[in-house]
Amino acid sequence: MRKLFLLSLAALLVSAIPSHSQTRVITPDPSTHLFILSGQSNMARLDPDVSFTPTVQAEFGAKNVIVVKDAWGGQPIRRWVKNWAPTGGEQPEGNGDLYDHMMAKVDSVVAGRSLASITFVWMQGERDANESHGAVYGASLTGLMDQLKQDLSRDDIHLVVGRLSDFDMDNGRYPHWTMIRDVLVQTANAHPKGAWVDTDDLNDGLNAQGAEIENDLHMSVEGYTLLGKRFADASIKLIQN
Repeated sequence: MRKLFLLSLAALLVSAIPSHSQTRVITPDPSTHLFILSGQSNMARLDPDVSFTPTVQAEFGAKNVIVVKDAWGGQPIRRWVKNWAPTGGEQPEGNGDLYDHMMAKVDSVVAGRSLASITFVWMQGERDANESHGAVYGASLTGLMDQLKQDLSRDDIHLVVGRLSDFDMDNGRYPHWTMIRDVLVQTANAHPKGAWVDTDDLNDGLNAQGAEIENDLHMSVEGYTLLGKRFADASIKLIQN
């Protein structure tokens, strides 16, 4: 009888151990805040762990923060926007592939979780300024936000953008630099929960290679630290208001 009892107890304990094939249920946490960081080189070079993530974790608590970064140097916005088309031109193939890559990362960490807020942080536009796509940039960024709203089933996604710096204010190298710089601000201001951050003072000083830079296309080492902090501060303000 004792042997039978022990065998039954062992079977019960084994059955209580979850199988790897079972779907893991994540308890919803309405206090969790998701931050998605994306864009091209100036976002790719930003390390969230230096200043962005510590700042939002200090505000909301480490267990209540999810930071997903997916950025690619030298890429135009059309690689994030599925219905992108140039002015008066045909829609090229392959639009939105980087958006799909980004969302795969997001899905892998938020599946099964309830979120208190979602903030999309965007630092991009240099490539589009170089290719003279300023006329469609505002609609492109709005379209990107629409994709996020639909795929994440949320109409209240916050938007924080980094305004292009003072690198090419005369449009000598990038024909639509100032146009896209202005469009970024206009789009952020028009968004119900939007904000933009200034980067004009972040591209002077020493870069990662130890070289002195001034009004550079990319930020200095200190500049990236400040950029992450500004992104975080703007995100926190939107969430709290």
